[in-house]
Amino acid sequence: MRVCLLASGSKGNAIYIESRESRVLVDAGLSAREIEARLAGIGVSAADLHGVLVSHEHGDHCRGLGPLVRRHRLPLFAHHQTLKALPRLGKVADVREFESGSRLQFRDLEIGAFAVTHDASAPVGFTLSATEGQVGIATDLGIATRLVKDSLQKSRVLILESNHDEELLRDGPYPWPLKQRVRSNHGHLSNAASADLLESLLWEGLEAVFLAHLSEVNNRPALASASAQQVLSRQNCCAPQLIIGRQDLASCCFQA
Repeated sequence: MRVCLLASGSKGNAIYIESRESRVLVDAGLSAREIEARLAGIGVSAADLHGVLVSHEHGDHCRGLGPLVRRHRLPLFAHHQTLKALPRLGKVADVREFESGSRLQFRDLEIGAFAVTHDASAPVGFTLSATEGQVGIATDLGIATRLVKDSLQKSRVLILESNHDEELLRDGPYPWPLKQRVRSNHGHLSNAASADLLESLLWEGLEAVFLAHLSEVNNRPALASASAQQVLSRQNCCAPQLIIGRQDLASCCFQA
Protein backbone atom coordinates (compact mmCIF):
# COMPACT_ATOMS: atom_id res chain seq x y z
CA MET A 1 0.00 0.00 0.00
CA ARG A 2 1.18 3.49 -0.87
CA VAL A 3 -0.58 6.78 -0.14
CA CYS A 4 0.46 10.35 -0.98
CA LEU A 5 -1.20 13.76 -0.95
CA LEU A 6 -0.01 15.13 -4.28
CA ALA A 7 -1.57 18.48 -3.37
CA SER A 8 -3.77 19.59 -0.51
CA GLY A 9 -5.35 22.99 0.07
CA SER A 10 -7.85 25.51 -1.25
CA LYS A 11 -5.97 25.88 -4.56
CA GLY A 12 -5.96 22.22 -5.58
CA ASN A 13 -6.29 18.70 -4.22
CA ALA A 14 -5.22 15.28 -5.46
CA ILE A 15 -4.55 12.03 -3.60
CA TYR A 16 -2.60 9.06 -4.94
CA ILE A 17 -3.43 5.58 -3.63
CA GLU A 18 -1.69 2.41 -4.70
CA SER A 19 -2.55 -1.16 -3.75
CA ARG A 20 -1.03 -4.38 -5.00
CA GLU A 21 -2.96 -4.26 -8.28
CA SER A 22 -4.32 -0.71 -8.54
CA ARG A 23 -3.11 2.87 -8.89
CA VAL A 24 -5.83 5.49 -8.55
CA LEU A 25 -6.30 9.19 -7.91
CA VAL A 26 -8.92 10.71 -5.68
CA ASP A 27 -9.66 14.15 -7.17
CA ALA A 28 -7.66 16.07 -9.76
CA GLY A 29 -7.67 19.67 -8.62
CA LEU A 30 -4.43 20.75 -10.28
CA SER A 31 -3.77 21.05 -14.00
CA ALA A 32 -3.24 17.71 -15.71
CA ARG A 33 0.36 18.70 -16.43
CA GLU A 34 1.05 19.50 -12.78
CA ILE A 35 -0.54 16.25 -11.62
CA GLU A 36 1.64 14.35 -14.06
CA ALA A 37 4.71 16.17 -12.75
CA ARG A 38 3.90 15.45 -9.12
CA LEU A 39 3.23 11.80 -9.88
CA ALA A 40 6.58 11.63 -11.65
CA GLY A 41 8.16 13.13 -8.53
CA ILE A 42 7.10 10.05 -6.53
CA GLY A 43 8.12 7.67 -9.31
CA VAL A 44 4.71 7.09 -10.90
CA SER A 45 3.74 7.63 -14.53
CA ALA A 46 0.25 9.02 -15.13
CA ALA A 47 0.01 6.55 -18.01
CA ASP A 48 0.07 3.75 -15.42
CA LEU A 49 -2.97 4.99 -13.49
CA HIS A 50 -6.08 2.82 -13.51
CA GLY A 51 -8.78 5.37 -12.63
CA VAL A 52 -9.83 8.64 -11.00
CA LEU A 53 -12.45 9.12 -8.28
CA VAL A 54 -14.13 12.51 -7.77
CA SER A 55 -15.46 13.65 -4.40
CA HIS A 56 -17.36 16.71 -5.68
CA GLU A 57 -17.39 19.30 -8.43
CA HIS A 58 -15.56 22.27 -6.88
CA GLY A 59 -12.65 23.52 -8.98
CA ASP A 60 -9.98 22.73 -6.40
CA HIS A 61 -10.94 19.06 -6.77
CA CYS A 62 -11.61 18.76 -10.50
CA ARG A 63 -9.58 21.44 -12.33
CA GLY A 64 -7.46 18.97 -14.29
CA LEU A 65 -9.96 16.13 -14.39
CA GLY A 66 -11.14 16.29 -18.00
CA PRO A 67 -7.73 16.59 -19.67
CA LEU A 68 -6.22 13.93 -17.40
CA VAL A 69 -8.84 11.23 -17.93
CA ARG A 70 -9.11 11.92 -21.67
CA ARG A 71 -5.34 11.97 -22.25
CA HIS A 72 -4.75 8.70 -20.44
CA ARG A 73 -8.14 7.07 -21.20
CA LEU A 74 -8.91 6.54 -17.55
CA PRO A 75 -12.19 5.40 -16.00
CA LEU A 76 -13.89 8.22 -14.11
CA PHE A 77 -15.88 7.41 -10.97
CA ALA A 78 -18.38 10.03 -9.80
CA HIS A 79 -21.80 10.45 -8.25
CA HIS A 80 -24.38 11.06 -10.99
CA GLN A 81 -25.28 14.49 -9.59
CA THR A 82 -21.60 15.44 -9.45
CA LEU A 83 -21.22 14.46 -13.09
CA LYS A 84 -23.97 16.86 -14.08
CA ALA A 85 -22.31 19.66 -12.11
CA LEU A 86 -18.72 19.12 -13.32
CA PRO A 87 -17.50 22.06 -15.44
CA ARG A 88 -15.82 21.53 -18.81
CA LEU A 89 -15.41 17.78 -18.45
CA GLY A 90 -15.51 17.09 -22.19
CA LYS A 91 -16.18 13.69 -23.72
CA VAL A 92 -15.00 10.89 -21.43
CA ALA A 93 -15.20 7.37 -22.80
CA ASP A 94 -15.47 5.46 -19.52
CA VAL A 95 -17.71 7.01 -16.86
CA ARG A 96 -18.86 4.93 -13.91
CA GLU A 97 -21.61 6.48 -11.84
CA PHE A 98 -22.36 5.60 -8.24
CA GLU A 99 -24.80 6.50 -5.48
CA SER A 100 -23.89 7.61 -1.98
CA GLY A 101 -23.79 4.53 0.20
CA SER A 102 -22.80 2.23 -2.65
CA ARG A 103 -19.80 -0.11 -2.74
CA LEU A 104 -17.97 -0.78 -6.01
CA GLN A 105 -15.50 -3.47 -6.91
CA PHE A 106 -12.65 -2.22 -9.11
CA ARG A 107 -9.64 -4.41 -9.72
CA ASP A 108 -8.47 -5.41 -6.21
CA LEU A 109 -10.19 -2.44 -4.54
CA GLU A 110 -13.56 -2.24 -2.85
CA ILE A 111 -14.58 1.41 -3.05
CA GLY A 112 -17.14 2.80 -0.64
CA ALA A 113 -18.73 6.23 -1.11
CA PHE A 114 -20.47 7.92 1.82
CA ALA A 115 -22.29 11.24 1.95
CA VAL A 116 -20.66 14.23 3.65
CA THR A 117 -22.05 17.68 4.43
CA HIS A 118 -20.56 20.28 2.09
CA ASP A 119 -21.98 22.95 -0.21
CA ALA A 120 -21.78 20.88 -3.38
CA SER A 121 -24.25 18.80 -5.40
CA ALA A 122 -23.58 15.37 -3.88
CA PRO A 123 -20.25 15.44 -2.01
CA VAL A 124 -18.82 12.15 -0.77
CA GLY A 125 -15.97 10.72 1.22
CA PHE A 126 -14.37 7.44 0.23
CA THR A 127 -13.01 4.24 1.66
CA LEU A 128 -10.70 2.14 -0.49
CA SER A 129 -10.12 -1.37 0.80
CA ALA A 130 -7.77 -4.07 -0.42
CA THR A 131 -5.95 -7.01 1.15
CA GLU A 132 -3.44 -4.51 2.57
CA GLY A 133 -6.15 -2.68 4.55
CA GLN A 134 -8.42 0.34 4.23
CA VAL A 135 -7.74 3.97 3.36
CA GLY A 136 -10.43 6.34 4.63
CA ILE A 137 -10.87 9.82 3.16
CA ALA A 138 -13.01 12.65 4.55
CA THR A 139 -12.18 16.14 3.30
CA ASP A 140 -14.50 19.08 2.55
CA LEU A 141 -17.15 18.48 5.20
CA GLY A 142 -18.76 20.83 7.67
CA ILE A 143 -19.44 18.29 10.39
CA ALA A 144 -18.36 14.73 11.12
CA THR A 145 -21.70 12.93 11.18
CA ARG A 146 -22.32 9.48 12.63
CA LEU A 147 -22.25 8.16 9.05
CA VAL A 148 -18.78 9.63 8.50
CA LYS A 149 -17.46 8.12 11.73
CA ASP A 150 -19.00 4.72 11.05
CA SER A 151 -17.68 4.66 7.48
CA LEU A 152 -14.09 5.43 8.49
CA GLN A 153 -13.78 2.88 11.29
CA LYS A 154 -10.89 0.40 11.08
CA SER A 155 -8.92 2.41 8.52
CA ARG A 156 -5.23 1.64 8.30
CA VAL A 157 -4.67 5.09 6.79
CA LEU A 158 -6.84 8.16 7.39
CA ILE A 159 -6.96 11.34 5.32
CA LEU A 160 -8.88 13.92 7.33
CA GLU A 161 -9.64 17.57 6.71
CA SER A 162 -8.07 20.00 9.18
CA ASN A 163 -8.99 23.20 7.40
CA HIS A 164 -8.81 26.09 9.83
CA ASP A 165 -7.97 27.35 13.28
CA GLU A 166 -11.13 28.86 14.70
CA GLU A 167 -9.42 31.98 16.09
CA LEU A 168 -7.44 32.65 12.91
CA LEU A 169 -10.63 32.34 10.88
CA ARG A 170 -12.54 34.63 13.26
CA ASP A 171 -9.86 37.32 13.25
CA GLY A 172 -8.65 36.87 9.68
CA PRO A 173 -9.25 38.83 6.46
CA TYR A 174 -12.14 36.80 5.01
CA PRO A 175 -15.40 38.74 4.62
CA TRP A 176 -18.02 37.76 7.18
CA PRO A 177 -20.26 35.75 4.77
CA LEU A 178 -17.27 33.61 3.74
CA LYS A 179 -16.30 33.07 7.38
CA GLN A 180 -19.84 31.91 8.04
CA ARG A 181 -19.71 29.53 5.09
CA VAL A 182 -16.41 27.99 6.19
CA ARG A 183 -17.56 27.41 9.76
CA SER A 184 -21.07 26.20 8.82
CA ASN A 185 -22.29 22.59 8.78
CA HIS A 186 -21.71 22.61 5.01
CA GLY A 187 -18.26 24.18 5.13
CA HIS A 188 -14.98 22.80 6.44
CA LEU A 189 -13.68 21.08 9.57
CA SER A 190 -11.64 23.09 12.02
CA ASN A 191 -8.50 21.71 13.64
CA ALA A 192 -10.50 20.99 16.80
CA ALA A 193 -13.29 19.22 14.92
CA SER A 194 -10.74 17.19 12.96
CA ALA A 195 -9.05 16.15 16.19
CA ASP A 196 -12.40 15.07 17.64
CA LEU A 197 -13.05 12.97 14.54
CA LEU A 198 -9.59 11.43 14.78
CA GLU A 199 -10.18 10.51 18.42
CA SER A 200 -13.29 8.55 17.45
CA LEU A 201 -11.33 6.55 14.85
CA LEU A 202 -8.32 5.41 16.87
CA TRP A 203 -7.66 1.68 16.91
CA GLU A 204 -4.66 -0.61 17.08
CA GLY A 205 -4.39 -0.95 13.31
CA LEU A 206 -4.13 2.77 12.51
CA GLU A 207 -0.70 3.42 10.94
CA ALA A 208 -0.90 6.83 9.25
CA VAL A 209 -2.94 10.02 9.53
CA PHE A 210 -2.79 12.68 6.82
CA LEU A 211 -4.14 16.13 7.70
CA ALA A 212 -5.56 17.65 4.54
CA HIS A 213 -7.02 20.82 3.05
CA LEU A 214 -5.25 23.24 5.42
CA SER A 215 -6.17 26.85 4.70
CA GLU A 216 -3.17 28.98 3.80
CA VAL A 217 -4.91 32.02 5.33
CA ASN A 218 -6.74 30.59 8.34
CA ASN A 219 -4.42 27.84 9.54
CA ARG A 220 -0.82 26.91 10.24
CA PRO A 221 0.69 23.42 9.91
CA ALA A 222 1.96 23.61 13.48
CA LEU A 223 -1.54 24.35 14.79
CA ALA A 224 -3.15 21.48 12.87
CA SER A 225 -0.39 19.12 13.96
CA ALA A 226 -0.69 20.19 17.61
CA SER A 227 -4.42 19.46 17.68
CA ALA A 228 -3.91 15.97 16.29
CA GLN A 229 -0.89 15.29 18.48
CA GLN A 230 -2.87 16.22 21.57
CA VAL A 231 -5.34 13.44 20.75
CA LEU A 232 -2.61 10.93 19.96
CA SER A 233 -0.73 11.69 23.17
CA ARG A 234 -3.75 10.78 25.29
CA GLN A 235 -3.93 7.18 24.12
CA ASN A 236 -1.67 4.14 23.80
CA CYS A 237 -3.49 1.86 21.38
CA CYS A 238 -1.67 3.09 18.27
CA ALA A 239 1.21 5.30 17.14
CA PRO A 240 0.36 6.45 13.62
CA GLN A 241 2.67 8.48 11.43
CA LEU A 242 1.28 12.04 11.20
CA ILE A 243 1.69 13.71 7.81
CA ILE A 244 0.62 17.27 6.95
CA GLY A 245 -0.57 17.94 3.41
CA ARG A 246 0.83 20.90 1.50
CA GLN A 247 -0.36 22.96 -1.42
CA ASP A 248 2.97 23.61 -3.08
CA LEU A 249 4.39 20.09 -3.19
CA ALA A 250 3.54 16.45 -2.65
CA SER A 251 3.65 15.03 0.86
CA CYS A 252 5.89 12.19 1.85
CA CYS A 253 4.37 8.82 1.03
CA PHE A 254 3.03 6.33 3.50
CA GLN A 255 4.27 2.97 2.29
CA ALA A 256 3.84 -0.46 3.83
